[in-house]
Amino acid sequence: MARVLQWSHSKTVVLLWFLTAIIFYSLFQMALRNSISNSTSSVSMALNEDRRSKLYDGMARDLDEKGPAFLKHGETSQSLSLSDIFILKDGAVEPALKAANPPVRANVLYLSTEYSVPISETIKRIINPYFDKSIWFQNTSLYHFSMFHASHHIAPVPATENEIETEATAVKDVAKTLCSLNIVLDRVVLTSTGVLLGCWQVVSGTDPVTIRTKLRTALPRAPEKQLYDAAILHTSFARLLGPPKASATEMHNADLVKFFHELVAHLNKELRGFKAAISELWYVEEYDVLALALNGRMNVRKFQLGCTRN
Repeated sequence: MARVLQWSHSKTVVLLWFLTAIIFYSLFQMALRNSISNSTSSVSMALNEDRRSKLYDGMARDLDEKGPAFLKHGETSQSLSLSDIFILKDGAVEPALKAANPPVRANVLYLSTEYSVPISETIKRIINPYFDKSIWFQNTSLYHFSMFHASHHIAPVPATENEIETEATAVKDVAKTLCSLNIVLDRVVLTSTGVLLGCWQVVSGTDPVTIRTKLRTALPRAPEKQLYDAAILHTSFARLLGPPKASATEMHNADLVKFFHELVAHLNKELRGFKAAISELWYVEEYDVLALALNGRMNVRKFQLGCTRN
């Protein structure tokens, strides 16, 4: 009887050790997979950050390479003539709204007025003294980051009401999988087309590259050629449409490029490093050309980003 008890005890000890070893091994494998996943994610984020930095470097050089083309009524970054989208009325800039046929269907990340208002106030305080009325400021309630177009003016994709509803539902489903973004303003640049842009980096959350990849999968009818690089995260702050006051150019010996560089340097001194958070993805039907930029007619569907893990 003693031998039976001793044997039973030995088997119990062996079984416990065996179960402990299995549990330890399983936990070790989980930790290893998480470590590999986190490492891969960190590498991917670093690569995307570097890719954005190079894009922003190129955008910052644009003014030097092409000069202030906006003073000669050039084109926008979307191949639209400035005279097609803006008019001067009593010396002030007004949008020349034109119907988009078919309506553009854009997916954008929204920047809340909690962040857009202080940015806009800073920009106006710095640049208004040097200009009269030849500036168009982005509506602070419509600050956005263009992500992906289901249809745009260069490659229009007509859609029925049912197809539009299907697209909106697909975008809503994508939003549920995206984590809120914490972002930081990397720099402000002025392009040769006169656009004052905020160029951002991602601190945490779902990277724009991933967001665009998911939207591409969710919207298979979308144009193959999109308007922007997959990594970029930028928003328009304002658009310059005319020269600065004569007094400003006289201070710089009529060197306009130098003047604009110093103006941008002042903006960067105040705004670089500004932090913000993004928690909404919008599906927008723009009934007017560039409605989001020009306060035109549009229909907006707003979706909260569903993932809270950064």
